[in-house]
Amino acid sequence: MSEGLTKSAARNIFYGGTAFFVILFAALAVHSHLYIVNTSTDQATLTEAVVRGKHVWERHSCINCHSLLGEGAYFAPELGNVWVRYGGRDHPVGARMGLKAWMQAQPTGAAGRRQMPQFNLTDQELDDLVDFFEWTSRIDTQGWPPNTSG
Repeated sequence: MSEGLTKSAARNIFYGGTAFFVILFAALAVHSHLYIVNTSTDQATLTEAVVRGKHVWERHSCINCHSLLGEGAYFAPELGNVWVRYGGRDHPVGARMGLKAWMQAQPTGAAGRRQMPQFNLTDQELDDLVDFFEWTSRIDTQGWPPNTSG
């Protein structure tokens, strides 16, 4: 018996390992997709207003300053849980009014503070954006962010 690794044995290990990890990657990708679709995403409440709110989010490039579920910039607060921070689970009407008033009042002009620009959103766009934030708050993020402070 030879002491070294032969070319054919090395080739078999390479091809076998490659096949194993390709199959493992594919299985994990399918599992992740099925988990997102069936468990973590609230498809039942995915309405046209939520979709329009996402379009408002994208059209105004909110992700350039804010993060959403950990993705995006960290210049401004995380907005994946903004609905919860404004008390939306207990007082949805008050949270909706508070979020809309906050966006309409920007920029506040407070010296030394980061200021959100005024996008002059219509009432429909504000409602849609708040619906998007409400829907986003129901995504099972498995503990992200670690606190509700944003």
